[in-house]
Amino acid sequence: MRVVGKAMLFDSPPVIAGSAGVAGKKESEGPLGSDFDETYQESLLGCESFELAEALMQQNCIMRACADAGAAAGDVQLIISGDLLDQCMASAFAVKGLAVPFAGVYGACSTMALSLALGCVIIDCGASCVACAASSHFCSSERQFRFPLEYGGQRPPTSQWTVTGAGCAVLKNAKAAADGVRITAALFGTVRDLGIKDANNMGAAMAPAAASTVYEFLKSTDTAAQDYDLILTGDLGFTGSELLYELMEKEHGVDIRGVHNDCGMMIFDREAQDVNSGGSGCGCSASVLCSHIIKKMRAGALKKVLFTATGALMSPTSSKQGQTIPGVAHAVLLEV
Repeated sequence: MRVVGKAMLFDSPPVIAGSAGVAGKKESEGPLGSDFDETYQESLLGCESFELAEALMQQNCIMRACADAGAAAGDVQLIISGDLLDQCMASAFAVKGLAVPFAGVYGACSTMALSLALGCVIIDCGASCVACAASSHFCSSERQFRFPLEYGGQRPPTSQWTVTGAGCAVLKNAKAAADGVRITAALFGTVRDLGIKDANNMGAAMAPAAASTVYEFLKSTDTAAQDYDLILTGDLGFTGSELLYELMEKEHGVDIRGVHNDCGMMIFDREAQDVNSGGSGCGCSASVLCSHIIKKMRAGALKKVLFTATGALMSPTSSKQGQTIPGVAHAVLLEV
């Protein structure tokens, strides 16, 4: 691994040997519904709580990704995963029966890129097989961060719909995997704060971090936006994406409109499904990347994707104290 500017370049890029994206009922009814590897038509998945349902969903996703990689649970040397719940509850409960070393991480909605970047570093240090995952659940997230579902509060236009979904990518070193989607570079982002306090406007809170990370990656790798088939953020939604364009042009003189898309804009039909500014949650970018995007890359429709997942680093405590919502964004470069 070489560090150039703020980016890490992998001399022997890890390969995504297997992946899976799963989602809930509302997500299955959206534009990407047919690309998910499994969908669930009821919120509890037969469990006693939404939190346990999320854990089961993430566990199922990890096992599907392992099967896609031709790996048994015992072949995985480390699982890196996270979610939105206190103490990464869903992830801990998802892996507790697998007897695999576990590292729980929290990056809010940036968790999938964070877990992938960390997984690549560990592969570069000598590991042969690492699973990277993230999940979210609409009902468990709403209960923790906003109001009980029974409250029925009115959502403003800037609000986003937390995705019920999970994604997992199994990384193998170049010696252990055949050619496929490779992660050739990564960049850990810095925390930015625009001063947003409204939990219903997370896109605006995360946009400055996304702009910073995308620009630093382009600068560090001496590339232009047009060198990529897709610059994929997740998940700014429609409001945050417009602010991202404005910040990129105003602060950095870079226009990414022609190559950019956002997982929060892709996963739902904005008008037909009444999701205001789009999707959000760890499971949004995780499920979109590990199903729709990787399938398109395997088919040759996309060859170079800069995946930049964004996270609003708020907590129930910080929100109650009236604090601002800092944002962070991490990036990994996928190539075939």
